[in-house]
Amino acid sequence: MKKETDYLIVGSGFFGSVLAERISRVLNKRVTILEKRNHIGGNCYSHRDEETGIEYHKYGTHIFHTNSKEVLQYLSQFTELNGYYHQVLTTHKNRVYQMPINLETINAFFGVNLRPFEVKDFLSQKIPKGLDNPKNLEEKAISQIGPELYNAFIKGYTAKQWQKDPKDLPASIINRLPIRSSYNESYFNNGRYQGIPLEGFTAIFEKMLDHELIEVHLEKDYFQERDNYEVLEKTIYTGPIDRYFEYCFGKLDWRSVRFEHEVKDVEDYQGTSVMNYADLEAPYTRIHEPKHLHPERKSTQKTLIIKEYSHDDEQAPYYPINDEKNKELYRQYAQKAKQEKDVLFGGRLGTYSYYDMDQVIAQALTQFQKLS
Repeated sequence: MKKETDYLIVGSGFFGSVLAERISRVLNKRVTILEKRNHIGGNCYSHRDEETGIEYHKYGTHIFHTNSKEVLQYLSQFTELNGYYHQVLTTHKNRVYQMPINLETINAFFGVNLRPFEVKDFLSQKIPKGLDNPKNLEEKAISQIGPELYNAFIKGYTAKQWQKDPKDLPASIINRLPIRSSYNESYFNNGRYQGIPLEGFTAIFEKMLDHELIEVHLEKDYFQERDNYEVLEKTIYTGPIDRYFEYCFGKLDWRSVRFEHEVKDVEDYQGTSVMNYADLEAPYTRIHEPKHLHPERKSTQKTLIIKEYSHDDEQAPYYPINDEKNKELYRQYAQKAKQEKDVLFGGRLGTYSYYDMDQVIAQALTQFQKLS
């Protein structure tokens, strides 16, 4: 006999969890969540390292940031942010520089002392002619900062991150990395409100899903379980969209990551939460030191570092590769998704989009308004 539910939600990341919370509390409808992993929270899941007691983000450092008061107000029902302010550093030839590239990076790299109004002319002299219409990531980057900065800070890191020659990647990828003529060290442009949840990310999801009308089932594969449910309203699907349609048009390309954990017998290993490694000689793309995400917590005598490596893994998709081939493939899947009247697709995987957390929350809140 089939189990009856008003809404069946596939995945417990922010998109699925926000909708589950809103549907249960506002619409007073029953929600069943099927989560393939053994935990809630999607890629934002956090928990404590047994040896050090340091809380870390299992799938790489996640910093909440937004300019949206609506999103902040919604999230504030479940957490308070600690005021952590994110900056990223990068190591190139055993020297540390600011990332994104800013005035400090430029001055330190070239051994000059430029002022902000001098940066544009200085860089324009470095940029080769003939790059008015860049066709790929490499050309786009060089057209903005010249070959020297590109080779030092972008080329190697990008090749490691995407496992592709930057010439074979779309120019749009570099748009996420601003170039600054000031000493602004903030990693995020849309960072009016930013920080780490005081109790960690997992606590947010626990509070969101703590409702008598919500059932959460872990380690359940939707494609093996869906025939066991009668869904009265809608299925909300946050998994890979190509998997939903059995790869009928072909597989979308994703990049994945893996992590290596090490405990260091020092109080502070690198002095910052994220250190990028720009050179190909370092096989990892970055090292995370999660204790820096919670400066309000008591420091430990040991520290945890996490080395991040990029690789191919169809079972753990992270980043969509938005080249022309994949854009066209996704367009076909998106068109097919519109024909699924009783299924709502959302989140990074469901819409093949490189969303930040606040964008996913905003997307879920918008979709809830349509449901209600």
